[in-house]
Amino acid sequence: MAGKLPVPGERLSPQAMRRVVMGSFAGALMEWYDFFIFGTAAGLVFAPLFFPDSDPFIGLIAAFATFGVGFLTRPLGGIVFGHFGDRVGRKITLIWTLGIVGCSTFLIGFIPTYQQIGIWAPVTLMILRLIQGFGLGGEYGGAALMTIESAPLQKRGFLGSLPQTAASVGIMLATGVFALCNHFLTQEQFLSWGWRIPFWLSAVMLVVGMFIRLHTEETLDFSQQKAAAAQEKTAPPLIELFRKHPRNILLALGARLAESVSSNIINAFGIVYISTQLALSRDIPLTGMLIASAIGIICCPLVGWLSDRVGQRKIYLAGAGFCILFAFPFFLLLDTKSTLIIWCSMSLGYNLGPTMMFAVQPTLFTRMFGTRVRYTGLSFAYQFSAILGGMSPLIASSLLAMGNGKPWPVALFLLVISVLSFICVWLIDPHSSSKEAAKKPCIAYHSVREKTHEK
Repeated sequence: MAGKLPVPGERLSPQAMRRVVMGSFAGALMEWYDFFIFGTAAGLVFAPLFFPDSDPFIGLIAAFATFGVGFLTRPLGGIVFGHFGDRVGRKITLIWTLGIVGCSTFLIGFIPTYQQIGIWAPVTLMILRLIQGFGLGGEYGGAALMTIESAPLQKRGFLGSLPQTAASVGIMLATGVFALCNHFLTQEQFLSWGWRIPFWLSAVMLVVGMFIRLHTEETLDFSQQKAAAAQEKTAPPLIELFRKHPRNILLALGARLAESVSSNIINAFGIVYISTQLALSRDIPLTGMLIASAIGIICCPLVGWLSDRVGQRKIYLAGAGFCILFAFPFFLLLDTKSTLIIWCSMSLGYNLGPTMMFAVQPTLFTRMFGTRVRYTGLSFAYQFSAILGGMSPLIASSLLAMGNGKPWPVALFLLVISVLSFICVWLIDPHSSSKEAAKKPCIAYHSVREKTHEK
């Protein structure tokens, strides 16, 4: 006998499930930590260090351009690693993506400034950002699937939200490290070497994350699908994705825009808007995001738990609807320049908007694609929509300049994107998972198991 096939419906032991969740969380944490330290650094230090000869507004736009350029290679990474994730396995693919992201982030902390090597400074920064983006492109889809595909169906909303909590922890770590450096170092020390510390610390997270992932098992859904379709020849995952799920891939792309754009505007652009345009201390928005992300650590799993009872689609609609209603009030509250009001605004905007959507996003999207194209489907939808999300700080900074420092064009941009996402989520078929359960490979595999049990 060739070996034991995984039984459909079989679930991992609590201990094994904890290892899976920890592995997903560790990788996702590193992804979001790396993501947010680059975004924060782009808003605070990249302009004077890598684009010093520019007008302040132009320098800021150039700095956010380096932030956004990484999103151009993320779709390529999503396609490449999605292919291997669907064909070879989730686990081995995620080990590769973690290594690529961790090494490129660590090396960013060693880049000389423009004054030291001239034009090669921003060029090197951009090259490493492109490599980081390529690795990040394959990270999200697999990290989410590692947990969701091994979790019981009735708990996938809650367990799928736990790795998503890493986003809030990543913001806390990123903004916390920057806040500590900004608080204890002088301006000269911070610009000279202090900004590098958050990037160097990514090496610690890389080692820990790699150790955990090496000791994590492959997902049950993938193992079952691979065993069932071992003798079946299929088209490449990307081709099969568009052949069988063209409507769902478009809806997933549109649905994610509100989460991606709102998160980047509240966090990356919000910090620079408060510290630069409103001329307030950098400690205010950094502390505001620390508070918001601390609340998010509790809010994210609660939203996931609730989604198992009311449905992920309803929760997602609520988050997109909040972004529509809060787009203009968010900037009105920031413009009061009251520290307490700014903190409340950032906390409300982050947790009732992008966090609501982000917590249930992978579970909702997982239901929209078959197992053998699921890694590719999630990665494609996430990374192609992330291009606009990653460009949001750049777009927002340009709109701010066009509006003579007034944030209302930025608010309108956020509102329009949120309306588009709301419509896409509304059109998602809430019964996608039950229809997928009736697909041919699953039926064939269940038949094999039933005959085996009869014997």
